[in-house]
Amino acid sequence: MKKKIGVVLSGCGVYDGAEIHEAVITLLAIDRAGAEAVCMAPDVNQMHVINHLTGQESEGEVRNVLVESARIARGAIQDIAEVKADDLDALFFPGGFGAAKNLSDFAVNGENCNVHPQVKRLVKEFAEKQKPQGVACIAPAMFAKIYEGESAQPTLTIGNDKDTSEKIEKMGSHHQDCAVQDFVLDTKNKIVSTPAYMLGQSISEVAEGIEKSVKELVKMI
Repeated sequence: MKKKIGVVLSGCGVYDGAEIHEAVITLLAIDRAGAEAVCMAPDVNQMHVINHLTGQESEGEVRNVLVESARIARGAIQDIAEVKADDLDALFFPGGFGAAKNLSDFAVNGENCNVHPQVKRLVKEFAEKQKPQGVACIAPAMFAKIYEGESAQPTLTIGNDKDTSEKIEKMGSHHQDCAVQDFVLDTKNKIVSTPAYMLGQSISEVAEGIEKSVKELVKMI
């Protein structure tokens, strides 16, 4: 039986949802690793909608995170509220501003952010059951908030961005600089993280880091 890896999406589009390249690379890497991807997202409205052609906010436009994420998942997606850690073998979060706007409000409040309660619940369930988790791009900052105050603080990476890494450290996690083609492995907490487009300049180097991370995630199952 194939191992099941949950992929938590946050919309569709780098500026207001899941980073599409990162999400698709993740899904492809999971499939190539012989596992099954199980896509999910929270059933909430996005913080806002960005016109990806102009980079400007689309005033008055409302989009739902679950509905938009279904575009990437080709319709095969679940409400994260219906998913439990017992249903899956591992969990992975691609990046994109959606992780910092829809799954959390890190983009607005930094180290004082809040995380969507269903996201926080599922991550903590995985931690309690010692099941492996992966995070890419800006998503590690969200993990730092979820693990804030825990006895075992994770080691994470978002690459080498000083401002973001300082916020991660303020929340109690340890930040480790990392090249985009590589990953950081926290063996104690079973968390693998990779910089992706927080550092990457091309889709090929972002893919290399995510593919290595997914392989490491599968090894920990």
